[in-house]
Amino acid sequence: MDVAFLVVYLVVIGVLAAYGLHRAQLVYLYWRHRHRAHTPPARFEELPVVTVQLPMFNEKYVAERLIESVARLDYPRDRLEIQVLDDSTDETQEIARRKVEELRARGFDAVYIHRADRTGYKAGALENGLKRARGEFLLVFDADFVPTPDLLQRLIHHFTDPQVGMVQARWGHLNRDYSTLTRVQSMMLDGHFVVEHIARHRSGRFFNFNGTAGIWRKAAIVDAGGWQHDTVTEDMDLSFRAQLRGWKFVYVPDAVAPAEIPCEMNAFKTQQFRWAKGSAQTARKLLPLVLRADIPSKVKLEALFHLTNNFAYVFVIALALLQLPNLFVRERIEHPALLLADVPLFLGTAGSIVAFYVTSHRALYGRLGEALRRLPMLMALGIGLSVNNARAVIEGLFGRDLEFVRTPKHGVTDRTDRWTQKKYRAGRMRHSAIELLLAAYFAVTLVVAVATGNWLTVPFLALFCVGFAYVGALSIYQTR
Repeated sequence: MDVAFLVVYLVVIGVLAAYGLHRAQLVYLYWRHRHRAHTPPARFEELPVVTVQLPMFNEKYVAERLIESVARLDYPRDRLEIQVLDDSTDETQEIARRKVEELRARGFDAVYIHRADRTGYKAGALENGLKRARGEFLLVFDADFVPTPDLLQRLIHHFTDPQVGMVQARWGHLNRDYSTLTRVQSMMLDGHFVVEHIARHRSGRFFNFNGTAGIWRKAAIVDAGGWQHDTVTEDMDLSFRAQLRGWKFVYVPDAVAPAEIPCEMNAFKTQQFRWAKGSAQTARKLLPLVLRADIPSKVKLEALFHLTNNFAYVFVIALALLQLPNLFVRERIEHPALLLADVPLFLGTAGSIVAFYVTSHRALYGRLGEALRRLPMLMALGIGLSVNNARAVIEGLFGRDLEFVRTPKHGVTDRTDRWTQKKYRAGRMRHSAIELLLAAYFAVTLVVAVATGNWLTVPFLALFCVGFAYVGALSIYQTR
């Protein structure tokens, strides 16, 4: 039994180490290619018509802010169409319709499109808008974004290359310093937008449209099969289909679109659940096509890790449950040195996380001390999310539920803003009690580790304990 346990334990650690090695490779690719910024091959002599699509559903606190910010884009009015794609069932309808009428009175080509039938959710709304769009290019913004006036001008000229199908901007953060939760989330997102996107784009790998703050060539969407709603991450799905068709994607990190970060734990978990579930659905749908495609091996390997990245959460849960028996096996096994194999694997995984987030934080803010202070909480939060995200992955792989659950937006940017007084709330997450039970499990495991003198495991176990306690307790507290 001890040998069987040892094999299972090392397999779990080994899988997580493989994902850690992949993260380290992304850091390496970032450093290798960080100075190879993509520049447009030319500039449009006459700017093309662009349709800005604003999909929304019950966004009363941010709808007007978004529409007005789009009206301030530095772009000729006769070359700009604004589509408000509103599936709302509340007073957002009146707010958005009134704002569109105001823009039309100011001379904008703005249209309000309301669907009573939410078939396809966001993907369905975008597809419906695509049929009516006047523009050759489509710029998409979710409701929580406030694009800067120069954003469109920074992106559009990359389409002078006729093979470019999509151009993505970097997300900024309107409420980064609102709370511990928003500060850690911003660090997570910065890692994705600085290290992952730059590494993948500039090294010739596939990367994905992030669902917002990016422009599509209409022809690329149509050629790839259009917006489809058989996953809840329609952005990732279309991205891989388009790139498999040979369209080039461009990432412009200097073009920044600020957005509101969820300040409610349950809203954050809802967002993470959708992203994890959708990536698993996309992997189930497209990974066989990717592996059979006539593309370089390095692109296939990166796509494999990219599409299955959230699978690691399932192994994090397995690793969590193995910790207490692991301590007892260490006491009994005849050759305890065998278990030391997990030390370099764990250190390599943890080291890749540190390098990943320190690199992105240094690139944007230059404050290493701040990054190092936030890292323990970031790692704990990532662990605490593992129940939520592991369940999402399993549902994505084996389930058939395609409901798109929106992330509530509160229009919160300043610390004095009170999101608790706003109307929208995330749904109660069913696994908060499990997270608290795991926190208690790790409290016991910590006591056993100290009692048996396993001091090297104490910091590792403490991260698990704090992570599950923080996510579970804050979820329940904010629900109340």
